[in-house]
Amino acid sequence: MATYTAFDPRTGEPGAATFSDATPEAIAAAVSAAGRAFAHAGTPAPRDTARLLRAIADELDGLGDRAAETADRETGLGRPRLTGELARTTGQWRAFAAQCEEGSFVEAVIDHAVPDARPDLRRMRFPVGPVAVFGASNFPLAFSVPGGDTASALAAGCPVVVKAHPSHPETSELTGAAIARALERAGVPAGWFSLLHGRSTAVG
Repeated sequence: MATYTAFDPRTGEPGAATFSDATPEAIAAAVSAAGRAFAHAGTPAPRDTARLLRAIADELDGLGDRAAETADRETGLGRPRLTGELARTTGQWRAFAAQCEEGSFVEAVIDHAVPDARPDLRRMRFPVGPVAVFGASNFPLAFSVPGGDTASALAAGCPVVVKAHPSHPETSELTGAAIARALERAGVPAGWFSLLHGRSTAVG
């Protein structure tokens, strides 16, 4: 099994943690768990989703300096920029929470049978099922594990399987654990969020 560590791009110093490529079995298990969770949980109520998204934002905010320090060590982007990126990231979660409460994103339409007697037509957006998210290298927070792709998928009522970018695995693990804690406290079914690591293209 291939293993790897992150490196500080300024010094070349390796990170403290070692990560392994997810096996095909682990990938299949994460996808299957997401599918089962989606099949059994049903579509969550918008107000419950909004509450969950805000809880995740609070967990991420609670990482504070630790998130910025870890991301800086792996990316060299600088703590001031990464502190701002964390605020942007949690702002995205709260913006999606507000959208869930407002409700227009489902674009519900009812085409009434007027004037002739015929079936009316109804349309709305609904969750499609498990979503795969691939973290970006250059935004370890706003476009990675806790980024907008993950937030929007969860806001839409879809389980998420995230592939962490290998350039910042410790940051990904830290933020992924924060998301998982909020989901567990809310009683969300197991498999609704999974995090996979890997540097090989076979993982993604």
